[in-house]
Amino acid sequence: MAHAIWSGSINFGLVTIPVKLLTAVRTNDVSFNMLHAKDEGRIKYERLCSVEDKPVPWDEIVKGYEYEKGEYVILTDEDFKKVNPEATQSVDIMEFVELEKINPMFFDKPYYLEPTKQGRHAYALLREALARANKVAIARVVIRTKETIAAVKPDGDALVLELMHWADEIVGQSTLDLPADVKLPEPEMKMAKMLIDSMSVDEFEPEKFTNTYHEELMAMIEARAAGKEVPRPKKAPARAKVVNLMDVLQQSLEESKKQREGRTAAAPKRAAHRASPSGGAKRKKKSA
Repeated sequence: MAHAIWSGSINFGLVTIPVKLLTAVRTNDVSFNMLHAKDEGRIKYERLCSVEDKPVPWDEIVKGYEYEKGEYVILTDEDFKKVNPEATQSVDIMEFVELEKINPMFFDKPYYLEPTKQGRHAYALLREALARANKVAIARVVIRTKETIAAVKPDGDALVLELMHWADEIVGQSTLDLPADVKLPEPEMKMAKMLIDSMSVDEFEPEKFTNTYHEELMAMIEARAAGKEVPRPKKAPARAKVVNLMDVLQQSLEESKKQREGRTAAAPKRAAHRASPSGGAKRKKKSA
């Protein structure tokens, strides 16, 4: 069971909804230690002073901001306390907006909001009101002394708090060299749309996609730990060089149709296998 990051409230006008903030996503990153190849000893890092070229204890280290080359402003813990936002542990709703009006690039990290027993009714009211209005709430929130803006969204039976980037954190497209006014041949556009249609699905099923790199890395680690031969990774098929865009689109469309026909043909077999006694749970042996 996930542990609450904090317990606070959603402030919606004069309505206060007691909630808990819980992590909504987890990463499957594999962590490694740096070792000495000769004897597998753990590598330690020293805090060296660039002027004296000798180790420095923690109690002699301060934080500095380099405002010019080699020139620093030193800040103390007291200085940080003066500018740190008050950890109010509240989600203060400022306004409401349609989700489609927000650039997805602004969204960063989601958290679950779970109501306490006292806040269940008001929680459900806000969730349903947002869903019916097709809007999300824009709020200010402080998490671990860091203030940010966030969106409160309905997601099934839950309200999700999704942290957002500030406007000045988004890199503008004006810095990129992008094709703008390009006249596209109608046959290419028609073929591209046909390819999109052939690869389209009714709904997104995230369970179909797996982290291949993570699986192969863990298989390698487990094999090494067991003293077994390391499995060979699967090689990706070589991509043909693009010579004529229409030819490549046509080939892609034909390949997509073959894959779809293969999946369609395999579906009844998989269903029959699941329904058969041998394909599902094992039969119980008859008692003598």
